[in-house]
Amino acid sequence: MASSANDILSWTNQDARESELFTSWGLAYRFQTALGANGNSVTTLWRTIRVNKEDRVAKFEWSATGGLGRVLVGKNLMPMKDLVRPDARVQNGRIFNGPDGATYRWRPASNGSDIVLQDANANVVAFYHPHNPPTTFQRGDVYGELHFVRTAGAGTVTHPPMMDMVVITAMLYRFCMQWGL
Repeated sequence: MASSANDILSWTNQDARESELFTSWGLAYRFQTALGANGNSVTTLWRTIRVNKEDRVAKFEWSATGGLGRVLVGKNLMPMKDLVRPDARVQNGRIFNGPDGATYRWRPASNGSDIVLQDANANVVAFYHPHNPPTTFQRGDVYGELHFVRTAGAGTVTHPPMMDMVVITAMLYRFCMQWGL
């Protein structure tokens, strides 16, 4: 599983709901969490499109108990659980349907530390590599890296909307594993 330096996003903060993903070029994505009007937490995912300009990718409305609620991706509102459905065939595996209609699976890698994202043909198209202990950067402590394997599968993993969906589902996967959901 190799990826070039431009295909690696460093991920700050142990709580993925309040974190940044950046490269050597700068900030790529940012999760920002605040209290909503109803008192529940709301997390917004922003994608940097140029210096000092961001687009909203998704808005996560967490349940009153702090668990999975619903997410607005573009103009599509859906339950968060649809993006991290348990996979009965793989322990700690989670599946979702990508923007291309294909099924993708997050699952623990055979090395015991990484989490891989596989396409419908079991090609690894992305993976999350945790840092333990965290690595300190100028932007903050980095708790892991999200790697995109540009040449795997259909080769679309680094293109929106697929790249956005990988970031969304990676955050939800990390959240589910952290809280045992």
